[in-house]
Amino acid sequence: MAKKVAVIGAGASGLTSLKCCVDEGLEPTCFERTEDIGGLWRFKENVEDGRASIYQSVITNTSKEMSCFSDFPMPEDFPNFLHNSKILEYFRIFAKKFDLLKYIQFQTTVLSVKKRPDFSSSGQWEVVTETRGKEQSAVFDAVMVCSGHHILPYLPLESFPGIERFKGQYFHSRQYKHPEGFEGKHILVIGLGNSASDIAVELSKKATQVFISTRHGSWIVGRISEGGYPWDHVFHTRFSSMLRNVLPQMLLKWMMERQMNQRFSHENYGLEPQNKLVHLALREDYDGRHHQEEQTKD
Repeated sequence: MAKKVAVIGAGASGLTSLKCCVDEGLEPTCFERTEDIGGLWRFKENVEDGRASIYQSVITNTSKEMSCFSDFPMPEDFPNFLHNSKILEYFRIFAKKFDLLKYIQFQTTVLSVKKRPDFSSSGQWEVVTETRGKEQSAVFDAVMVCSGHHILPYLPLESFPGIERFKGQYFHSRQYKHPEGFEGKHILVIGLGNSASDIAVELSKKATQVFISTRHGSWIVGRISEGGYPWDHVFHTRFSSMLRNVLPQMLLKWMMERQMNQRFSHENYGLEPQNKLVHLALREDYDGRHHQEEQTKD
């Protein structure tokens, strides 16, 4: 008898988990609290509690070749870097190709996941869900949590003495959707992650003036690199990886800084990171787009 697996969430991780379960002959059931697949990459105009939120113009930081699932390349006519609507389209193609929708229970919230009384011998879990006000309980042999980690914003207001006297707006980047409505404003964007940079550039076309505040600086890397190739095609090669593993750290540091400064001198703009190699490594993070320390203020 096939083992039953509960998959929580129908975003990128949930969909691939479903496919892997089916490939292995398991019996998966996916619980998705919203009405559709896509998770983080499904843009909605309004912020929803318990769900990741993106702004309308979000484009991937990694190329389609580096972003696709290993067993399912993206369509050739897709651009090198994808708008969030294209990522969602890819998920739909993937789900249809492997007939995954039949395993998903939409508008179903997982209320609790608990070990069964006989867990030590059975290894089973009790999962309680709610669908349109009706609670249900089911037993599973395994649980895969695929709900993501960009749901709760970090907004440390205690770090801004006097914020209660500020007359303008202040909010986390999670609440930002598009630049309309910021015309004529003076804006301070705190943070220099991918979201902060995107939002600052976008707002600069509407607002009177936009400032960016950064504590540690950051390497500014364009999506397009040497020869017009996507940056990750150039950076993530076997040869580059081998060099990073065998070269002395001081030489590696010099080479990387030289490469990062080809476009412009970070020192001249006060952007040179204090912990240079660590910050460079962070550029490899696929989900750097939603760094939790970012917030937008007016």
